[in-house]
Amino acid sequence: MNKRLYDLMDWEAIEGIVYSEEDHPENILGPHKIRGGFLVQTFIPGAQEVTLQLRKSGKTIAMELADEAGFFAAILPEKKPVSYFYNVVYDNGDSEQREDPYLYPDLLGANELKRFESGIHYSVYDYLGSHTMAVYGCGSQAEPEWDVRTVKKDGVFGTHFAVWAPNAMRVSVVGDFNHWDGRVHPMCRIGDSGVFALFIPGVDQGAVYKYEIKVNYKTLLLKTDPYGTYCEERPANASIVCNTTGYKWKDKKWMDARKKDSFENEAVSIYEVHLGSWMKKEWDGEGELTCDKEFYNYRELAPLLADYVKKMHYTHVELMPVMEHPLDESWGYQVTDYYAVTSRYGSPEDFMYFIDHLHQQGIGVILDWVPAHFPKDENGLARFDGTCLYEHLDPRQGEHPHWGTLIYNYGRPQVANFLIANALFWVKRYHADGIRMDAVASMLYLDYGKKDGEWVANMYGSNENLEAIELLKNLSEIFKKECPGAWLIAEESTAWPQVTTRASEGGLGFDMKWNMGWMNDFIAYMQTDPLFRKGRHGMLTFSMIYAYSEKFILVLSHDEVVHLKGSMLAKMPGDEDQKFANLRAAYGFMMMHPGKKLLFMGQEFGQTTEWNEKQSLPWDEAEKPEHRKLQKFVAGLNEFYQAHPALYEMDYDEDGFEWLSSMDADHSIITFMRYSAQKKERLLVVCNFTPVLYENFKVGVPEAGKYKEIFNSDAEVYGGSGHGNPRQKRAKKVAWDGKDYSISIEVPPLGVCVFRYIES
Repeated sequence: MNKRLYDLMDWEAIEGIVYSEEDHPENILGPHKIRGGFLVQTFIPGAQEVTLQLRKSGKTIAMELADEAGFFAAILPEKKPVSYFYNVVYDNGDSEQREDPYLYPDLLGANELKRFESGIHYSVYDYLGSHTMAVYGCGSQAEPEWDVRTVKKDGVFGTHFAVWAPNAMRVSVVGDFNHWDGRVHPMCRIGDSGVFALFIPGVDQGAVYKYEIKVNYKTLLLKTDPYGTYCEERPANASIVCNTTGYKWKDKKWMDARKKDSFENEAVSIYEVHLGSWMKKEWDGEGELTCDKEFYNYRELAPLLADYVKKMHYTHVELMPVMEHPLDESWGYQVTDYYAVTSRYGSPEDFMYFIDHLHQQGIGVILDWVPAHFPKDENGLARFDGTCLYEHLDPRQGEHPHWGTLIYNYGRPQVANFLIANALFWVKRYHADGIRMDAVASMLYLDYGKKDGEWVANMYGSNENLEAIELLKNLSEIFKKECPGAWLIAEESTAWPQVTTRASEGGLGFDMKWNMGWMNDFIAYMQTDPLFRKGRHGMLTFSMIYAYSEKFILVLSHDEVVHLKGSMLAKMPGDEDQKFANLRAAYGFMMMHPGKKLLFMGQEFGQTTEWNEKQSLPWDEAEKPEHRKLQKFVAGLNEFYQAHPALYEMDYDEDGFEWLSSMDADHSIITFMRYSAQKKERLLVVCNFTPVLYENFKVGVPEAGKYKEIFNSDAEVYGGSGHGNPRQKRAKKVAWDGKDYSISIEVPPLGVCVFRYIES
């Protein structure tokens, strides 16, 4: 090595590069201005010979070996930075052309990092993670063009990687493009932001990678990209470079209409779906797999599910989590990769096609989202940079002991930013129509699921998680501004007040809340033998006491048909005919009750066994006569519901509901009115929860006129006994149930019948 070059070497810094301990490799590698030109240094492990070649002139300069591990240096006699690449010959005789990632400085921009540090960068996913791009110019003149498809002349194409790991000693990008060698592409620590970044020329979409994080001189971690948009299919878990902005959407009509939508006075009937078990490939009639490929692709599922949902007259589907998760048995609720759609069913573009297709068919798509906890998988967020970065350090604050998962540190700005941006990501990038937030109660209460000594009180000595509350309020306000027409839905299982009140008015700001109290009470009531239901009559009517305290969705969800709870049909008492009749009455009452609706897949045709995520739904059952009739009933019920504004326009207004009889426990019969806005439509609902037929049952009604039966769950076409009221009933001035008028009707056993009021 010539003396001048030798004297320019910073041997201590070179050692840091060779031993892969340097968090500012840009201070050593790449071009650095010296008197008379630039000192260019590169570290290429295993290289025997390296030649620097100028891109424009083709001039070559032989580089000198400064360290036998593969550290080379040369003096480039140029007045200003120029673009170049390396010609490399390896010890094994292989050769390649190689770009220098350190020819390009920090491309993120100080403003992006400052907003992230403050926790207010709500499109941070456009900068952190991996993004293909082109760079024009080099040195301080380098200008990036993010997420590029075509590269103009003199541009260099590659992928920009960025990750937040403030406590790391060193971070490297490792992947199939550098033989998973952490010495090759150490990343640059950007100021004091805690973010490491590097643009690697030549890396394209489809490249598999992770971050190798050096915690100390002994410990290395391999982590999946927290902002990665695609992953290998389980059990592999590396990230895959994948842009998510190139899909050509065709749902403009739907998206424009969504912005104007007001769900409060619209019909909402949701079909809850687990994509992996709704329908598996080549199922044999017993739910068992008969081919190598277990799952349908998102593109294959799209028309299958859309056609079925349209046939059943649902307005929306709600998908159990499609964010990447390693364990099938978790149903997606143990998320490891929050920005990556699960590769089980295809690619990000495949999933975009899925949502696009459903939108074009007039079907909304709601996504389950899990910000309450995350698993301890080594490749995931747990102790991400060797410290409790995303979670709390104190296990009393940072762990769910009964779930075996970790709790986010909601008060850390970058963590809050990660979560808020993620919710927006699924709505903005994937056109999701709503986010249903799982396990909100576990976020709100510091002692949720914990014993004494397992939790830490807040600054006021109480059990409210003040940081989580602030996160939810911020999220709801930002969500409404950024995503007009999309919904935030809470699965909140306690009586926490004002869940669906705007944050600016003291609430949490959700649009709707699952009515878990109604679900638990009503299922317990329906499981009771009809002979004893009169003793539990309050469980049937209690929900109306608090029905207008929140904007509720009535749910019969997946949680009620797993873990040895049995299917909805199996819960019903009586013989087979009575089970089906009970279930029709249950679904009928649910649809007539104020609030939006949700039913889990398989329950619409009366699945006999509880749900098993390892098997396809037993679609052969849906072909059996009684199950087919129940399926037809649910389709008819959905269609009836949407056709009658009285059943949805005033869901959240007390003027939309009126009890006629709520105290007749002896007969287990309730009657009530549902009204549309301005009472343009008035429906009388009669529900009988006993197997007794009443032929001349007197019902008090609010006014004179005619009442025509327009729906009956006991119709023969639905599998019922056919009892009902084919003729209109004229109200007589006979006082009953506190009303001045009444009608006498035939009340079907275990039946729900609906009458339309006709003014005379």
